[in-house]
Amino acid sequence: MTTVRVPGTAATTTPATTTPATTTPAATTPATTTPAVPTWRDLHDEARRRLNNDMEARWIVEEASGCPWSELAGEGMPATAAAVNHFRSMLDRRAGGEPLQYVLGHWSFRTLDLMVDHRVLIPRPETEQVVEAALRELDAAREDDPGRRVVAVDLGTGSGAIALSIAAERPRVGVWATDLSQSAIDVASANLAGMAGFPATRVQLAQGSWWAALPDDLRGKVDLVVSNPPYVSAGEMPSLDPVVRDWEPADALEAGSTGLEALEDILADATEWLTPGGAAVIEISPQQADTAAAIARKYGFADVRVEPDLAGRDRVLVARLVSR
Repeated sequence: MTTVRVPGTAATTTPATTTPATTTPAATTPATTTPAVPTWRDLHDEARRRLNNDMEARWIVEEASGCPWSELAGEGMPATAAAVNHFRSMLDRRAGGEPLQYVLGHWSFRTLDLMVDHRVLIPRPETEQVVEAALRELDAAREDDPGRRVVAVDLGTGSGAIALSIAAERPRVGVWATDLSQSAIDVASANLAGMAGFPATRVQLAQGSWWAALPDDLRGKVDLVVSNPPYVSAGEMPSLDPVVRDWEPADALEAGSTGLEALEDILADATEWLTPGGAAVIEISPQQADTAAAIARKYGFADVRVEPDLAGRDRVLVARLVSR
């Protein structure tokens, strides 16, 4: 307090002026929350919701993690950031309509696990029946001389599914595989490189159109020609399942106006390349059975039949030349 005396008045006292102390608030750091690391169970549930397909969700999780589902099904196994990114990339592709086999990058076919992508057709169970018929014909060709090394040719090999299956399952068969598409040959070559041991040494790949890709010294020495050629007609292409029509290579699907053009090209020159009694095993569309058999007879095949696939539909043309 300060006392002030004014003349003629009593002394008055006024309060001292004080400046209040100021304080600066302490700086505060917002609390941060570390995002929860998703578990593989979480990612599986996410995929199942988006795809509405539990099995596909499991396959994608297994591919992203590199582990079988039985090791991942527990509640607490976390996924790494890189694995989550890989998982989400595959899930987005599949949700966008891309075939599962292309998304995974490989698919099983008989005893093989084959690399597949947009350059080649996806191997299907119907074609496994083609291989089954081809193996029976090769076994028949060796009956008279079991020690003889027979020769099989796979025209239009694509991923190499047919040719490599024959090599893997019949140790005394030499196999040639051809394709017009160099991209397809590249895929088949990668699958051939992935085969272990002796079977891979008995397979030769050649780029070119049907028989023209083969060396001339094979003329008259081929015991079996096998093929899954294009057999969809131009008029049928628009009605194909979009997952096939929009993603798989059109030149491996569409044969032409009738759907039988590739079959006729193969059978027309077969007599120049096959041994006496040689056989042709060719995948066809069920509605082509009668016409395909007639074409085989036109080109000199006497023993002609059409075998069913696992669903009971006419699927595999089997034809033999007359033995001399």
